Amino acid sequence: MGLISGMLMGILFGIALMAGWRHMMRYRSSKRMAKAVDVKLMGSLDRDDLKKICGDNFPEWISFPVYEQVKWLNKQLSKLWPFVAEAAEAIIKMSVEPLLEEYRPPGITSLKFSKLSLGTVAPKIEGIRVQSLKKGQITMDIDFRWGGDPSIILAVEALVASIPIQLKDLQVFTVIRVVFQLSEEIPCISAVVVALLSEPKPRIDYVLKAVGGSLTAIPGLSDMIDDTVETIVTDMLQWPHRIVVPIGGAGVDTSDLELKPQGKLRITIIRATNLKNQEMIGKSDPYVVLYIRPLFKVKTKTIDNNLNPVWNETFELIAEDKETQFVILEVFDKDNVGQDERMGVAKLPLKDLEAEKAKEIELRLLPKLDMLKVKDKKDRGTLTIKALYHEFNKEEQQAALEEEKAILEQRKKLKAAGVIGSTMDAIDGAASLVGSGVGAGVGLVGTGIGAGVGVVGSGLGAVGSGLSKAGRFVGRTFTGNSSSSKSQRSGSSTPVNSVQENGGAKPR
Repeated sequence: MGLISGMLMGILFGIALMAGWRHMMRYRSSKRMAKAVDVKLMGSLDRDDLKKICGDNFPEWISFPVYEQVKWLNKQLSKLWPFVAEAAEAIIKMSVEPLLEEYRPPGITSLKFSKLSLGTVAPKIEGIRVQSLKKGQITMDIDFRWGGDPSIILAVEALVASIPIQLKDLQVFTVIRVVFQLSEEIPCISAVVVALLSEPKPRIDYVLKAVGGSLTAIPGLSDMIDDTVETIVTDMLQWPHRIVVPIGGAGVDTSDLELKPQGKLRITIIRATNLKNQEMIGKSDPYVVLYIRPLFKVKTKTIDNNLNPVWNETFELIAEDKETQFVILEVFDKDNVGQDERMGVAKLPLKDLEAEKAKEIELRLLPKLDMLKVKDKKDRGTLTIKALYHEFNKEEQQAALEEEKAILEQRKKLKAAGVIGSTMDAIDGAASLVGSGVGAGVGLVGTGIGAGVGVVGSGLGAVGSGLSKAGRFVGRTFTGNSSSSKSQRSGSSTPVNSVQENGGAKPR
């Protein structure tokens, strides 16, 4: 009897224990679900919502990171870096070397890589942010850091000397924008767009060291290389400029991804006031250089011996992205012997302009755009301009695109013929872009493209100033002999002289 009662009590105790365990698990499960719901709701709150809930007790340590951390990606990149670096070296040599040739400054006859190795230290990705998801495209911003151990040697040749230059202690800090164009076929990506964001400004730090020589062998070499690197980054790699890489094959349509003219800026350089004198004897001879893209610089005439010059000259510049681009205006002092000295610089963001509405603006001139590196912060005077932004329709956009291409093709022909050293040489000569690309721009005599500055005869006259600058650089002076040609600018009642004493276009 005792055995039976003991078994019965054991069964009842076991059943009760199982029932209690099941009840406890259900209770814990419901609590976990309730907490998960609360966490999800909290996760959907932003900083302002939390401040409303917590009031003055809002903890300062709570943060909302813009970029997602990708430590796993950095681990994999470190493992793959030897293979990635080898492929990247080939791509850089193939794509960057032509840019060095195109953008090399006057006075340098050749600029190319003699050695290129990206080293053994992989870059680091600080974070990734998905900027937008729209039909057929994914846009990502990648916070990129690289302080590696590359071995990069540039072969620099000039008329006065040839010297290899080593880039040491290279560090890159930038945000890379990557746009993926999606497709329905494997690999599911038909094209990739890569660009550097302008904000925050890309930072590329390095130290130049001459190999077996001295940097002083070529006067101003360090500054010229710095300017060339900055120009290439600004004009080719910085958003809205981009590199488009088709992945799905030759038949992939990438026209929607490529950079297109969006509008034109009609800008009048009115006057400058209280410029800082750069001369020991007499007063400075100022002129203004302005551009949206460095490849299409224009400049005013020179006003001799005047610190309050009045120009009243009008130019038209192409803009590809009104929201991110800006006009750079630099005031220089003309020097007939040495290099022209910059008197001040100003920047005008295009987003500050309202379309089809003229606006007169007074800009304060600065020593440099990056004032953190400037010790002399004295007043440099002001520059008064008048700006009008016009947005293109499809017909105007196509016309501007075709004319820009024609201008660059003509410069390449002049370069191939040995008339100019690089396409940048034409900027300082009369082959500058002075129009909008729509009925006003560089006119190429014999090709009938628009109206503007003509390339006369063999083009020697058109680039006379560019050659003259190079000649002054090496201690000799070259002059081009060509008759002055005039052409009517669209939207202007006055002619433009093709060859000026200051080497630039002279709209009045």
